Amino acid sequence: MNETLKVPRIQQLQSFSSEFGVYIDVLRLDEIHPIVSGNKWYKLKYYLEDAKQQQKDTIVTFGGAYSNHILATAFACKHYGFKSIGIIRGEETTILSSTLKQAKSFGMDLHFVGRKEYLYKEKLVEQFEQAYIIAEGGEGVLGIKGASTILDQVKIKKYNYIACAIGTGTMISGLLKATNRNQQCIGVNVLKGFEAVERKIIYQIADDSVTNRLKIFNEYHFGGYAKHPTALIEFMNYLWQREEMPTDIVYTSKLFYAVHDLLKQNHFESKSNILIIHSGGLQGNSSLAQGRLLF
Repeated sequence: MNETLKVPRIQQLQSFSSEFGVYIDVLRLDEIHPIVSGNKWYKLKYYLEDAKQQQKDTIVTFGGAYSNHILATAFACKHYGFKSIGIIRGEETTILSSTLKQAKSFGMDLHFVGRKEYLYKEKLVEQFEQAYIIAEGGEGVLGIKGASTILDQVKIKKYNYIACAIGTGTMISGLLKATNRNQQCIGVNVLKGFEAVERKIIYQIADDSVTNRLKIFNEYHFGGYAKHPTALIEFMNYLWQREEMPTDIVYTSKLFYAVHDLLKQNHFESKSNILIIHSGGLQGNSSLAQGRLLF
């Protein structure tokens, strides 16, 4: 699939940079592929290689009805010739989400389980003992290894801060491995009540020394995962009007909102260089009523 991926471009947030006296760039991972966009390919690629080396023909993974990971896995499996099974959190509905419809069109077999049952993933995969299992969101050692390559084509040394949204913590764990001790990684947690994610990240990369380089903000979840009150929608439209930057309701809108709020609080030193990772997921906006977004 590497041959079909675009090199991610960097877009400067010129209006915000000028207003706040800093330099803000955005790594547009959302543009690298129409389906496997954002950070998803990076977190998947080493798992797919490992599955091939183990001569597995079926891949099982997990996610919700609007999971970017589910869709990306379905497409990647079709591309590489794997059968794919998605264990979906929540009861099956009469009308599938647009994400699941697409995943199904790529050949993914969908297994719906109740939310309580979904918590016991180890039990759920027992029926697929011959398959290759990829954790939700690509979480795990190989996902972190893949995420550590996100910055490979970026002149990273000039940046003082690298900011990204956090779900499982896999991406920021990889970014911490790819950056140096003079750079701070900022994570914006989109999950309500998951303040333990910082300890999880430090555990995942097995390096206590990153504590001083990791800063997580837990107050920008807007009510929880995928919650999108009017204030967030208004900010998404505001950001589009000022910078022509599209965002999604689950991850990147909350990331950009947080960075903008921190700028207003003078969190960053004057003339700081900030890199924001746009991790894709724009298809999540398809659940919104037409006309709510300007893009």
